[in-house]
Amino acid sequence: MPYKTLIIAEAGVNHNGDPEMARRLIEEAKRAGADYVKFQTFKADRLVDASAAKAEYQKQNTSFAESQLDMLRRLELSCDTFSELASYCRELGIGFLSTPFDTESIHFLRALGVDYMKIPSGEITNLPYLREIARTGIPVIMSTGMCSLGDAEAALDVLLSEGMPREEITILHCNTEYPTPYEDVNLRAMLTLKSAFGTKVGYSDHTKGFEVPLAAVALGAEVIEKHFTLDRSLPGPDHKASLEPDELKAMVSSIRNIERALGTTVKRVSPSERGNIKVARKSIVASRDITEGEILDESNLAARRPGDGLSPMRWDEILGRRAVRNFKSGEKIEI
Repeated sequence: MPYKTLIIAEAGVNHNGDPEMARRLIEEAKRAGADYVKFQTFKADRLVDASAAKAEYQKQNTSFAESQLDMLRRLELSCDTFSELASYCRELGIGFLSTPFDTESIHFLRALGVDYMKIPSGEITNLPYLREIARTGIPVIMSTGMCSLGDAEAALDVLLSEGMPREEITILHCNTEYPTPYEDVNLRAMLTLKSAFGTKVGYSDHTKGFEVPLAAVALGAEVIEKHFTLDRSLPGPDHKASLEPDELKAMVSSIRNIERALGTTVKRVSPSERGNIKVARKSIVASRDITEGEILDESNLAARRPGDGLSPMRWDEILGRRAVRNFKSGEKIEI
């Protein structure tokens, strides 16, 4: 059986700080068929300093006058809200995840019982954070945006040194620009991560559309993470680089089709095409009337459909034999 890609619908902060909008995002992720819906758990005052600037894409999608700290304060959800959202996910039958951005959030999510700890690209050089993540004992999904191979290796070494089993770590290739230019995706680097580190790999996508996640699955991604929103026209830093609900559903459906199409490594005749063998292949036939005892050669033989007689792969075996009986033109040769 082909493997099943873990599909994470990244709600992130696209709830705009509104718990009701967060619930609607959960509903749409479930409707789309995603395995998990993921949010971001943080306290703005623990995450950034008042002097921290916004990224360029954040400036373009939010007020220039608003600081990163003020923006993140607007986008916070309380621990009580996250507990309610996790409960709502269980009610609907979709997995709940959230990315922690500080030690307190790590401990909160651990207590909440998440299946995976997600390390965002921005925390990959945060040694104390990485240690806390590893010490939870929860399987890790780690994004590697803005990373060299050496950066990813250093973070991986921290996780391993703290006792996290390699087989419980998935490394996601990622580019953190929103949206990511296609020429900067460098998708084959995902294969480099797999070869270099021997972990499971996947892809966290910030391109427009979902062609690149599909390509990632075809290349062997075991996890796909993709931002989605209720409406790309909503105000906020990430909406414009996100899929809308119907697009998310189309991406999930396309990934599942690709999984089925990937199949196994065995080259064989498939059940669906077996009936075409006789129709599409050829048999050795008389190209004209042949009399019994006549020498069979290229002047009186041909290869024609259907393929329910002697295979033309036996052509050399037939040449030089004598006809065992009379054959009319077009009749299948017998020996």
